[in-house]
Formats: sequence, C-alpha cells, structure tokens
Amino acid sequence: MSPCGRALHTSRGAMAMLARKFPRTRLPVGASALCVVVLCWLYIFPVYRLPNEKEIVQGVLAQRTAWRTNQTSARLFRRQMEDCCDPAHLFAMTKTNSPMGKSLWYDGELLYSFTIDNSTYSLFPQATPFQLPLKKCAVVGNGGILKMSGCGRQIDEANFVMRCNLPPLSSEYTRDVGSKTQLVTANPSIIRQRFENLLWSRKKFVDNMKIYNHSYIYMPAFSMKTGTEPSLRVYYTLKDVGANQTVLFANPNFLRNIGKFWKSRGIHAKRLSTGLFLVSAALGLCEEVSIYGFWPFSVNMQGEPISHHYYDNVLPFSGYHAMPEEFLQLWYLHKIGALRMQLDPCEEPSPQPTS
Repeated sequence: MSPCGRALHTSRGAMAMLARKFPRTRLPVGASALCVVVLCWLYIFPVYRLPNEKEIVQGVLAQRTAWRTNQTSARLFRRQMEDCCDPAHLFAMTKTNSPMGKSLWYDGELLYSFTIDNSTYSLFPQATPFQLPLKKCAVVGNGGILKMSGCGRQIDEANFVMRCNLPPLSSEYTRDVGSKTQLVTANPSIIRQRFENLLWSRKKFVDNMKIYNHSYIYMPAFSMKTGTEPSLRVYYTLKDVGANQTVLFANPNFLRNIGKFWKSRGIHAKRLSTGLFLVSAALGLCEEVSIYGFWPFSVNMQGEPISHHYYDNVLPFSGYHAMPEEFLQLWYLHKIGALRMQLDPCEEPSPQPTS
C-alpha cells in the first residue's frame, strides 16, 4: 500500500473511532427551527447597546461646530447612492424602468409580486420627471423641533422642497416650516386613516391637496399589497378633478435597495422611516441637501420638552422604526459635510404682544 493509501486508511479509522466515542445526535425538529429563528432574529436585530436619548443629546451638544459643506463627502455619498440604488432612474416607477409584462416583488412583503399590465403601465411617466441634478434641496421632516424655529423662509429658499406624509401647511405653521412644496409623500395608511380610503366623499381629500400646489404626490403603492388600491384611488381622484398635483409611485426595487444600504450601515428596523427614504433620495438627486425637523427626541437641545410633531404629539408605534439609529447616521453625514442638518432656530421667535 502506498503512503497516501496508508494515510487515508488511518484517517478513516480515526474518524470511525471518534464516531463510536461521540455518537452523532440529531436535534428535534422544533429545536432546529428555534435555532434558525434565533439566528435570523440576531441577524435582523443584533444585540448591541444604543445610546439613550440623554446621551445622544449630550453628544450632539459636545460635537457641535460651525458647519461647512464638504463637496468631496457629498460627491462620495452621491456615488454610493448611485451605485446601490440609482435614484436618478429608479426613484419612481416609469415606463422606462417598469415596462409592460415585467414582474416586481412588493418590497414590504415576501410572498407577493405583481405584473405590470396595460392599465398600470399607463399611469407611469416616461422617465423620472425631474431636471437632474437638482441643485439645492430641502427635506422637511415633521419633528417638534421645528415649532418656533422660524425656518420657513430658509426652507422656501431651496430650489426643491420635499415633505413627509401630507403635513399641515396652514398659516399658523408657515413661519416655521414654509409653504413651498415640490414633492410630498403620502403613505396609504394616511389615506385610510384621514380620508376613509377615498371610498366615500373625496372632496375633503381634494381640498387638502390644494395646499401643495403643483407638487408631486409620492406614494409607495407597491410596498405592501394593502396599499395598492388606496394609492390608485389617489391617482384617479386627482386626475378626475383636474388637480394640480401629479402622483408618482415609488419603485419597490429602489425602496428595497435603500433598506439594504442602511441595514449594511447599522440601521436595524422593520422598516426605514419615510424621512430617511426621502433624505437618501435627495442625496442621490441633489447637489446640496439641507434637512429640517429630523429630531426624534422628546426634549430639545436645551433640555426642554417638545412635541413629537410640530403640529401634534401623536407618538408612532414603538418598534417599527429605529429613529435614534437613523438620527445618528444623519448626524454623521452632517458632521462630515455631506448634508446640513438644521437643529437651531433659523430666526428668533416673534415677540408676543403684551396686553
């Protein structure tokens, strides 16, 4: 027998002896399934300690310096957005990126897909309807930190203003949040909660949309199966009355890729917030990005209590978004000069009249 053959024979004998000494056992099916579930959970929600609200606020105060734009950082992050998610072409569903017959998966559900048919295809613009790159963009969140901020004039100076979830823009708020809007998101849940899914009177909805003038209504119609019909009703309602607004449908591939991008950078949540989706898109579409109202904490930087939104104090469902994690990522981009995060008042509050 050759040396190689003797070595192989010896190795097999040793393995057989080990097998007799340490018999192989099989986990019960239930235990195996539990192990898989635990591993998946740790992958999606890894165990680590996030700084608490007080620590984050103190950290922001300690790190505040005069902000300076860094074109190199901005270009680098824009390139990362282009490479992962291609917002210039995939931000919205278009005839170019969503041809008839194409099958797409809902980005918020694992089991459902849909095929672009003629009736759906006809709702899409030919291509993303913006003159790119957009120059100076403002992304306006709805945080209570905007209350008494006097940032309305500064926001309205931007070339392109994006807003989240159909926020109120009546005269009592315009000094703080402005009045200009080029694009506003509308989650299907808002259509259900505020406007009864447009199944009854549509006048209230149409009247509410007038405040957004000639803006795009950006809807994730194909994120969840339950959101498709309300989104289509919004499209047809505005079209039937000849409204000034134009509905754009978010491309599920874009939303899915944005989610993967931020997950790889440490944001672990069931779903990203609408605000982070919009900021991500702006960083890929705009040369300059300023963000307002992105402060998910119950106190301002002076430690004073503030409402959750600038217009109410309704809290979100816990555990759905990872708002502190999102804030820390945006704060990092602010520190390196890739975007500007406005946290201080833009103007001093108007003096209250004395009686």
